[in-house]
Amino acid sequence: MPGELLKNDLSHCKKAVNLVTEIFREKHGFSRDIAVRAEKMFGDEWTIEFGRAVDTVFGEKEGLTSAVDGYAAFAIDSLRRQKRFELERKYEVKSYEQAAEEVYFNEKHMLEQYLPGLFLSHYLWPHHYRQLRYFKEFFVSSMKQSNADKFIEVGIGTGVYSRMILQEVPGVSGVGFDISTHAKTFAENHLRAFGLAGRYEVHLQDVLENAPANEFNWLVCVEVLEHLENPLQFLHGLRKMLASGGKAFITAALNAANEDHIYLYETAEQVFEQLNEAGFVPEQYFYGAAYAPASPDLPVPAVAAFIVT
Repeated sequence: MPGELLKNDLSHCKKAVNLVTEIFREKHGFSRDIAVRAEKMFGDEWTIEFGRAVDTVFGEKEGLTSAVDGYAAFAIDSLRRQKRFELERKYEVKSYEQAAEEVYFNEKHMLEQYLPGLFLSHYLWPHHYRQLRYFKEFFVSSMKQSNADKFIEVGIGTGVYSRMILQEVPGVSGVGFDISTHAKTFAENHLRAFGLAGRYEVHLQDVLENAPANEFNWLVCVEVLEHLENPLQFLHGLRKMLASGGKAFITAALNAANEDHIYLYETAEQVFEQLNEAGFVPEQYFYGAAYAPASPDLPVPAVAAFIVT
């Protein structure tokens, strides 16, 4: 029976993946086989995870088409900015307040492009998906073994990382923090669709304002640092929130010229040094590049994820 259920689940998820591919081929030829490549690269586990995610969150073809359209706009904008970055080797000069106004507080942009694009990138971009698998294998598994009962995520974005914890760790509850009303809406709808909203609450605030000290045993912060003008100050604040003996999963994007990226990390070592300076003790880390560089000196978008105490 379990094998038959898995087979049926795979078949259902495969249909969702095929529908995504159909939409890409009909409307966005530059990414026509992006889902096909990911499926070949990662196999049935990816098919089930991605198919279930898009089917649950976006539903039938109309919802999926809107999400794919948002991803396409998100990806094209990122590619354009990356080409400019390759020439100039710096991000567009922008304050945090400017980025927030242009992106996080822009309802149409967030709900129609940024958040659907980011959501699909977790599965369609190999370095993003490898980071998600690393998170599940090494951080979430530790939470499960430790019978974790509570966690916090700072900068929830789409809610994918919080959802994975809630799915994998029985009895755990979570608290998410974000400054964007639209991220809050998207994440809450996402978790509600998976039936997990009762174990999670989102606070719309800057987490470092009146942050409780030494309270959380498990803390998650995914790709927030590069969005800040002073990430080291932010890391000091996160460190104060982590309980003695607690663990945190903290990541940063490197050489990735997205519209809201302000602070340029060129290497994983730069992130490591800031974590140390903020008082974290790194236990292990993951590095993933988006693709192989066309030449040895060409900067390539990458992610660096650290499990720290």
